[in-house]
Amino acid sequence: MSSLLADLYGHQEWADAAHWRAIAACSAARDDLAIRTLLLHIHLVQRFFMFACGDGKAPPEIPEPGDVPAFEALKAYARVSHERVRAFVDSSPDLDRRVTIPWFKDPPLTLGLGEALTQCAMHSHYHRAQNATRLRLLGGEPPGTDLIVWYWKGRPAPDWE
Repeated sequence: MSSLLADLYGHQEWADAAHWRAIAACSAARDDLAIRTLLLHIHLVQRFFMFACGDGKAPPEIPEPGDVPAFEALKAYARVSHERVRAFVDSSPDLDRRVTIPWFKDPPLTLGLGEALTQCAMHSHYHRAQNATRLRLLGGEPPGTDLIVWYWKGRPAPDWE
């Protein structure tokens, strides 16, 4: 695994955990359907990328529209998503291997595994920023989770509690 991709995924889990803590600390955000829907989307997409980049045998189950789990159940879902991502990234996959992204149909999309993994990390980053904005609007305090902050703090492990 490239050191940059390993860093992106280490940072991603640390930043996600920090956002989960900040959202949990603000009852309005914790109960906000828009935030929880976006959290579900972030971690569902992580699972879809692991499906596309892994063995491709069992796609993740897609919840029914409007079926957003309660906060604690969603947090457990997120943690399992990160465990799967970490296990995959730690397996040192061949980043040049070609993978087909199955949700792009016309035309089909085939990328190098490194490109697909980069997209997955960037997708989570994008939506974390959206939730940070919403958290602030609801009276919460979004954490500083820039990649450079993670480097500055010595690449800390995620703190989910």
